[in-house]
Amino acid sequence: MIEIIELKKRLNGQLVLKGVNLRIEDRELVAIIGRSGTGKSVLIKHLIGLFKPDSGSIIIDGMDIVRFSTRQLCKIRERFGVVFQGGALFDSMSIYDNIAFPLRERLRLSEKEIEDRVSRALDDVGLLGHEHKFPAELSGGMKKRAALARALVTEPSIVLFDEPTTGLDPITLNAIFRLIKKTHRKYNFTGIIVSHDIPEIFYIVDKVAMLEDGKIVEYGTAEQIQHSSHPVVRQFITGATEGPIEATAL
Repeated sequence: MIEIIELKKRLNGQLVLKGVNLRIEDRELVAIIGRSGTGKSVLIKHLIGLFKPDSGSIIIDGMDIVRFSTRQLCKIRERFGVVFQGGALFDSMSIYDNIAFPLRERLRLSEKEIEDRVSRALDDVGLLGHEHKFPAELSGGMKKRAALARALVTEPSIVLFDEPTTGLDPITLNAIFRLIKKTHRKYNFTGIIVSHDIPEIFYIVDKVAMLEDGKIVEYGTAEQIQHSSHPVVRQFITGATEGPIEATAL
């Protein structure tokens, strides 16, 4: 279970998070939606200790990680997998070595054990046979698949997805979302997806949180959010230029 309580963070003099409250149950797949620049990525970076809040708590399985030492943070990060917006693959490494990298860094495994895990992860994302290629030789969708394989290869209990479908065409976008849903069912991880892809994101998640003006303004099932009467939520999911959010200010 992950619980965020009254989380506040100021960056460059601007209050980005103004008291975020959010509770995510074990093994749920949750989307965080909202306008660009509202602090979605800042929020998930707090979960792995890349940012320290000005105030508030982040409770993971009963422990407030905000008060953790650097050593404790490094330990809990081992429970996380992260799929970055651009994939963040190492250009100088083959796909095999990219996926094997966290295993070699975190775990004491034999090369045979690493090979078995990497092969299984490649198979899960449909990349078996491409392991000797380099990132520059892959399509955009294949890079996303490789990034997902690297995030899953350590079998994390929590996976963070920071806009995992950015830059993809509609067909590939839906294929990646289906793959995320498939691997979620297989690995039973708790997943948090930052996304602007409306309505596609609604079809794969259990819950949706809308972040606006530094706070969660509504949280519920995908169906509840799609039928929300909250004016900010309605405007965002319909893309209307008229409403409480001024289009001229965007």
